[in-house]
Amino acid sequence: MEEAVNRFPQHVLVIDDSELQRQFTAELCSEMGIEDILQAVDGFDAIAQMKTNPQIQVIVLDLEMPGMDGVQVLHEMARLELNHSVVVASARESVLLNVVESMGRSLGLHLLGVLQKPISHEQLASSLSRFAVQAVQAEQFAAPRALWPQLTEADVQRALREHEFVAYFQPKVNLANGRLKGVEALVRWQHPVHGLLAPGLFVDLIERSHYISEMTLQMLDMSLAHCRQWHDAGLPLSFSFNVSARSLADSKLADEIIARVVASGIEPQYVILEITESAIMTDLSITLGTLARLRLKGFGLSVDDYGTGFSCMLQLSRVPCTELKVDRAFVNGASESQHLRILLESALDIASKLGLGVVAEGVETLQDWQLLRDLGCGEVQGYFVAKPMPGDALLAWWRSNEARLRGLVMAAS
Repeated sequence: MEEAVNRFPQHVLVIDDSELQRQFTAELCSEMGIEDILQAVDGFDAIAQMKTNPQIQVIVLDLEMPGMDGVQVLHEMARLELNHSVVVASARESVLLNVVESMGRSLGLHLLGVLQKPISHEQLASSLSRFAVQAVQAEQFAAPRALWPQLTEADVQRALREHEFVAYFQPKVNLANGRLKGVEALVRWQHPVHGLLAPGLFVDLIERSHYISEMTLQMLDMSLAHCRQWHDAGLPLSFSFNVSARSLADSKLADEIIARVVASGIEPQYVILEITESAIMTDLSITLGTLARLRLKGFGLSVDDYGTGFSCMLQLSRVPCTELKVDRAFVNGASESQHLRILLESALDIASKLGLGVVAEGVETLQDWQLLRDLGCGEVQGYFVAKPMPGDALLAWWRSNEARLRGLVMAAS
């Protein structure tokens, strides 16, 4: 994980119609070493300051205000394309706060946390510390969409032919002992003109093309090669990789995957296919046949983004899965949200009763790590553990971070 120069933002705007609450929040920010703390008495004042002061990085927003309330502020920010990060702090009930959080994310706003008053130093610090993480994640998307590379299917065809797609790997750590358990393989495009491209810039294009299965198999080959190196070095890791709906609907895919894994010498138990609910629902008979064949051969099957679809529980009865991956929307900030904690507990309970492993995605803070450990979650991944990295960097990363991660487990024991 890359370290940020400052753990917290240095320019914060506190928005609350109560002078007492504004001063209290400002004092908490000051205790964290935040240098520039501005205040706004209502939504109109806040919007005016955000429009005219480019230094403001984060706003701490109350919901109940006269004139323009906090919900209206969020809508106005989206309308004006103000990209400040937001911490919502309100005394209202948790169900309402959860609705506001969902609304904010649907508007495309950068939510660092939704806190219920009275807020503590630890809660606010945890939320504001996410600013550095979001800044890292946003770097590749800083340019307006109009300035993104204009890519075509011909570019994809060339990239496959020239092997421009590369595999990055994000570690997954066992919460019971701090050991590195496996990795998720994530595609990147080493473009000869535009440099290293994140998947958000090209995955939709490939999903719509005729080349998705070919790219999936290239990712499998690269992952198998790195997995062989890790095993030879004494680190018997598994790896997971995403398989799209269109690929699963290809009846020949299972044959290709099985043949390549056998040729690599890697046991199928170390290979996990991640599938989404939408993939399960596409060409159901062929898809389920493909999954059944792979499971019979010993491959792991993981239901990705668990919790984001209304019929997830029904699908679990249809798919021979071995693992649930809980979506980051239910993980990030769960230590500060009773609503999210309840949803997490439910997912873990279902997994336990079905005998499935659980991986929680999007773990970005120590507080969320500790909550997941307390709830009995099996594995975690996210920026708190490590950002995705090239396969050749994984062994060095583990040597540098093994003591840190195991120390977190020992400290909680």
